[in-house]
Amino acid sequence: MGRGIALAFAYAGYGIDIVDLKNRAGAGFDRLAQEARDEMASSLRILAELEAMPSEAVPRVLARIRVVPEGGAAETLARAEVIFEAVPETLDAKRDAFGRICALAAPDTVLASTTSTILVTDLTPLATHPARIINAHWLNPAYVIPLVELSAHPGTAPEAITRLRDLLEDIGKVPVLCGPAPGYIVPRLQALIMNEAARMVEEGVASAEEIDKATRYGLGLRFAAMGVIEFIDFGGNDILYHASRYLSERVSRERYTAPAIVGRLMHEGRIGLKSGKGFYDYRKRDAGAYRKDVLARTLVMLKHAGLHRPPR
Repeated sequence: MGRGIALAFAYAGYGIDIVDLKNRAGAGFDRLAQEARDEMASSLRILAELEAMPSEAVPRVLARIRVVPEGGAAETLARAEVIFEAVPETLDAKRDAFGRICALAAPDTVLASTTSTILVTDLTPLATHPARIINAHWLNPAYVIPLVELSAHPGTAPEAITRLRDLLEDIGKVPVLCGPAPGYIVPRLQALIMNEAARMVEEGVASAEEIDKATRYGLGLRFAAMGVIEFIDFGGNDILYHASRYLSERVSRERYTAPAIVGRLMHEGRIGLKSGKGFYDYRKRDAGAYRKDVLARTLVMLKHAGLHRPPR
């Protein structure tokens, strides 16, 4: 993940350092550094082959990345404005890394952990100046996927959030903010979808190939054009309410019982676009223009998938 993050910043014109916090013998570090450079060069060459960047830009981007040995950590971390911690996913590893980083970095340096499993509230006791601590969850490949999920704890300084958000937006990323909850937003949603897909294969509902086709050209295409909550409002919260009740009775009460908010909105008459209010408020929006915009977004995805055809 650290290498992917380095590529994202270097691609956007930033100089960036990858710091190795392990004390390795000279040859050991040289092998690690060369392996990192080779992997990053390979990633950029693939982008060039796919015509996502000019091939002559590959060495220019790579030249912005330094791989720094443990001996250079003090100097490098002391002048860093933002540090992304990307050590293995154990509290012991995080404790060691945070202790060393906090001893070397300036007190106002933003410290962002890239952990995908450990809550930011579990990390704050490991570090000094907890107001600058935040989780920044990147999605692989980090140099391609725009989303970065920021998870702050109650004591995270607003200035730290703003600095990190502005930095990420400057390199073309789309940061979203969520609270300290397991799974952030995307992993929590996708785990449910992936488990249910695997379960359907197990139950013989459909083959893996048919499920993948359904998700690519149905579920995935629609959710690439609309957000999940937006989708609820667009179709109507009443549809979700009744579908959840049916599936909870016929498939699994544990997996398909709707959360209380769905029932509450249903009984309040807030069923989405068609009632003027749902999770969002549409009363001051031009409903016709909004529907046209949703259709335009969907057609873009359809054309991208090569499935848009003119009428016969």
